[in-house]
Amino acid sequence: MSQPTPPSRRQFLTGRAALDAVRKAATDAALGDGQGNSPFAVFDSADAPYTVRYTRTAMASDFQLALVAGFPDDAGEAALAALDVIEDLEAQLTVYRETSEVLEINRRAAAEPVVVEPRLFDLLQRAATWHRETGGAFDITSDPLSKAWGFARRQGAIPAPEALAEARGKVGAERVVLDAAAQTVRFTEPGTEINFNSCGKGYALDRAAELLRARGVEHFLWHGGQSSVVAFGSANPGRDLAAGWPIGIGHPLRIDVRLAEVIVRNGGAGTSGAGFQFFRHGGKRYGHILDPRTGMPAEGVFSVTVLAPSGAEADALSTAFYVLGYEASAKFCETRPDIGFLMLLPGRGGGSVELAVCGLVDDIWRLVD
Repeated sequence: MSQPTPPSRRQFLTGRAALDAVRKAATDAALGDGQGNSPFAVFDSADAPYTVRYTRTAMASDFQLALVAGFPDDAGEAALAALDVIEDLEAQLTVYRETSEVLEINRRAAAEPVVVEPRLFDLLQRAATWHRETGGAFDITSDPLSKAWGFARRQGAIPAPEALAEARGKVGAERVVLDAAAQTVRFTEPGTEINFNSCGKGYALDRAAELLRARGVEHFLWHGGQSSVVAFGSANPGRDLAAGWPIGIGHPLRIDVRLAEVIVRNGGAGTSGAGFQFFRHGGKRYGHILDPRTGMPAEGVFSVTVLAPSGAEADALSTAFYVLGYEASAKFCETRPDIGFLMLLPGRGGGSVELAVCGLVDDIWRLVD
């Protein structure tokens, strides 16, 4: 990534003119779910006509791979092996299978140290770092809050004060103690549990990309559920080896409309938004992304897309930045020139959107017009 733009840089899109501008982009044939219910309008095949697609369902999402055909000849076999990696990681990370390693940790770690598979232990260490660096806005122990609010069952409702207080008493990554020498994890309090739903898809894409590159595949784009992207090489290596892979950013108020585009180059992109998991109560909207520090739904952001060196970090920081808002997120990027983000915020008028950009130079992003 290039050096970040000043944190104060913003571009405002308001009113009918903004909506008319982005509506012109709706004819782009995006790789989407056909319903507009995705934050990304992922890579358009028109940008590289010689791509092969592979798809598999995992982690309650469709994982798709766009692979530049013929780079190398046996890339198809590598693609299938990489999809197997994603399935294996789902089996390890899910909390919905009795045999998963994460569920076993949640069962035992409050009573005794639990030995952890090395790559999973590394992910736990990274999660602890993200928690610390974001001031607690990212927290893999926040699942009790999602359960209290009903979002874990997709049945959102205002929790009773006692239930919310009980859930908050179980949350806090400082309760997760890691022993690097023994490669163990333990919880300091009963009721603590970990869940990688805020970075698991990006991590799976990182591991799948790692296998592809080890097999000599250099030009590809992965996405998981269209909220997580990892891409290497170029969408059109025959024309421009450094071009990267363009992905569209959806307008938060208009289905099937692209508002902006970012280029992913040898790294990851993650987006977070509460546009499709929320409920209304008493005239107020409550989204599913919760602030683990307060136990309440985060407010004030439509969506945020983060570009980072890895898919796991992009996913984690997109969640944290959604919670933190623009100013605190921009401050984070002052010490991380390899991180950039594009944040969509409510504008000053009804139906308007404010676009705030930090750490992305002009050749990495553009408005769709």
